[in-house]
Amino acid sequence: MIWFKKDLQLHEINRLGKNTMSEHLGIAFTELGVDFIKGTMPVDTRTNQPYGLLHGGASCVLAETLGSVASALIIDPEKFICVGLEINANHIRGVREGIVTGIATPLHLGNSTHVWDIKIHDGREKLVCVSRLTVAILKK
Repeated sequence: MIWFKKDLQLHEINRLGKNTMSEHLGIAFTELGVDFIKGTMPVDTRTNQPYGLLHGGASCVLAETLGSVASALIIDPEKFICVGLEINANHIRGVREGIVTGIATPLHLGNSTHVWDIKIHDGREKLVCVSRLTVAILKK
């Protein structure tokens, strides 16, 4: 298990999004595995672009939220903070409605950076977006 706090509960993680962009967009954490975190986001007027498709920026928000929160759950919060350093995304398929689900898994967990692979799927489990996020780990 990669998490700093071994008995972490989903409701504790979901509280981290209170009064943030992730709350505004309806992002919810749904699963915490041994080495991954999963969350969902609705495809609706908050997350669509003018053509009625999921906005690529909304996919990036989901990806960065998943990876950044995952990093925050790995570090000792008394000693460190973590901030996004770089994100990229390839938008594979459009989505018009429903819920998208993202899963973040670590590619690298170092002392000063974490690199996350985030894959976002639609309700039919079709790949929507592939993203990579680099997070900087900073001393408080």
